[in-house]
Amino acid sequence: MQKRIETALISIYHKEGFSEIATALKNLGITVYTTGGTLDYLAPLGVKTVPVEDITGFPSILGGRVKTLHPAVFGGILARRNEENDLKQLEEFSIPTIDLVVVDLYPFEDTVASGASHSSIIEKIDIGGISLIRAGAKNHADTVIIGSNNEYSDLLQILTEQEGKTSLEQRQTLAAKAFNVSSHYDAAIFNWFQTNTQVPGFKKSVSVGESLRYGENPHQKATFYGDLNSIVSFLNGKQLSYNNLLDLDAALQLIQDFSGCVCGIIKHNNACGLAVRPTVLEAWRDALAGDPVSAFGGIIAFNREIDLATAQEIDKIFYEILVAPSYAPDALEFLKKKEKRIILQQNKKLALSSQFKSLLDGVIQQDYDTKVVTEADLTFKTNEKPTAEEIQDMLFANILVKHTKSNAIVLVKNQQLIGSGTGQTSRIDALKQAIHKAKSFGFDTQNAVLASDAFFPFADSVEEAHKAGILCIIQPGGSVKDEDSINYCNQHHMKMVFTGHRHFRH
Repeated sequence: MQKRIETALISIYHKEGFSEIATALKNLGITVYTTGGTLDYLAPLGVKTVPVEDITGFPSILGGRVKTLHPAVFGGILARRNEENDLKQLEEFSIPTIDLVVVDLYPFEDTVASGASHSSIIEKIDIGGISLIRAGAKNHADTVIIGSNNEYSDLLQILTEQEGKTSLEQRQTLAAKAFNVSSHYDAAIFNWFQTNTQVPGFKKSVSVGESLRYGENPHQKATFYGDLNSIVSFLNGKQLSYNNLLDLDAALQLIQDFSGCVCGIIKHNNACGLAVRPTVLEAWRDALAGDPVSAFGGIIAFNREIDLATAQEIDKIFYEILVAPSYAPDALEFLKKKEKRIILQQNKKLALSSQFKSLLDGVIQQDYDTKVVTEADLTFKTNEKPTAEEIQDMLFANILVKHTKSNAIVLVKNQQLIGSGTGQTSRIDALKQAIHKAKSFGFDTQNAVLASDAFFPFADSVEEAHKAGILCIIQPGGSVKDEDSINYCNQHHMKMVFTGHRHFRH
C-alpha cells in the first residue's frame, strides 16, 4: 500500500550529503520534528522544523543523554494507523503521527578505533537513536525508517522521484536495513565490553558483503562478508571465487611472517613454492622450482614490488591470482594484457586477531596462530649444534610448516622450499611425501633442514630423515618418546632443536 510522508522526525550525527534531502523536505512541505544540532542545521535551509521539546514538553536533559525518549515521540512512530484505539490515544494526548524517521547513530566504532578514553566511548553509545530505529522499523507498515547515512540516497530517491510516497515492500526493505544497523551497533558495543569481561556469547557482525561466483563447488552458493577492498585493490581480472579467497588468505598470512624479499605460491591453502632471495625475480624462480607442477593454477604472492622482468617470467605459466604491494607501471601494463588474469594490490596487512568457523550447528573460535619462532625460542637438544646458516633455514622452515596443513613436514635448503608433506594422517607419511617431492623435482636432500608442525611420536621419522641425508631438524618437542629421537640424532651426528610451540593447522 502506498503511503505519503507528511511528517518526519530527524536526528542525525553525520550531516554530510544531507542538504539535497533538506531541499526535498522543504519542497514537499514535510513537517520535521528534530533535536538541537539537527534543528540548527535544518532551520537555516528553510525546512519546516518543530523542536521535539514542543511535543514532549520536556527539554533535553542530562547533558543531551535524554532528548527523544518520550511517549509523545514513540507514540507517533509506533501508532498503527489501522487501529482505531491507537488513533484515539494519539488524539487524547495530542501526539502527532510520524511518517518518517531518519537517524544516524553516534559513531561508536570510530570512537573506539580512535583510542578515545573510556568515558568518551561510553558517551558514544547511542540510546535514543537506536530506540528510534527499532521503533520505526517495527512499525514499517506505516513508517519509513532511514537508519544510517548509508541510506541517505534511498531517502533522496523517495522524496524526489517518488514525491514522498513509498510501498510496503520498500518500507520492509528499509526496515531490514535498519535492523542490520541496530544489530551491528549492539554487537560492536558488546564486543568492546568483552575486552574487559568474559560474558559467554559469540557476536560477529559484518554489514557489507558481496555474492561470489559460487562456493567451494559450482553447486554451492557463497557470499563474502567484509571489506575486501580495504585489504586488496582489484587492478585486473574476473570476480574472485570462494576458493580464490581461501587461497588468497593463506598466501597473505604466509608472506606476512617474512621480512625478507619473499615469493610464495599457494595451492589448496598450502605453499607449493616459497623462497626468500635478494630480488623478486630470483625469489620467483626459486619458489617456482620447488614444485612447478603444483604451481599451475595457483596463487602467487610477493611482499615487494613486481618489476617488468619478473612479470614476464611469471607470464610463462597459468595462475589464478597475482598479489603484491605494488607494480612497476610497465609491469602492470604487461600483466593486464590478459583480461581475465586477476591482479591484486595488497593495501595492508591482515589483522589476524581472532578466527572462527561453523561446526556442529555452532561456532568455534580461537586466536590466530601468530607466533613466529625466533632463535631465542630454540632449545638445542643434541650434542652437535646447528650453524648460523642452518638456524636461519630452521626458522624459515618453521614459519613455512606453521602455514601447512597438518600433519605437515617441510624440507628447506638455503631459504627455499624443496619438498613438503601436507595433510597426512601420519607424520612418517608426511615425511615420505616431502622426500619424494623433493627428489622428483631434482633436489638433493643431503644436508636439508626438516621442520615438523608437531612432535615426533616415535623415532621412525628421524631415522627416515637420516636415510635421506637430512641432518638438521626443528620441531616443537613434547612427546613422551622425545629421548628416543634425541638419542638417535646423537648417535648419527644429527642436530635437533625444540621450539616449544606446536603449529597444528586443520
